[in-house]
Amino acid sequence: MYAVREEVEVLKEQIKELVERNSLLERENALLKSLSNNDQLSQLSTQQANASSTSQQQTVIAQPAQPTQPPQQPNVSSA
Repeated sequence: MYAVREEVEVLKEQIKELVERNSLLERENALLKSLSNNDQLSQLSTQQANASSTSQQQTVIAQPAQPTQPPQQPNVSSA
């Protein structure tokens, strides 16, 4: 029971740190947005969309081509 309480305290501290970091990053993001113009924001959106589609394409694994075999000739004996 003591170990569980200790783990809960550690997790609470991690949550607190993550909330603080998230808050800091949100403020930084708002500041950067306020300092940028619409052209820069649209360029960033375009770059993110391109990066997303590129990463999706890279995750698709190409199948190797199967070698084609020539059609077999029927075995016909002459009479």
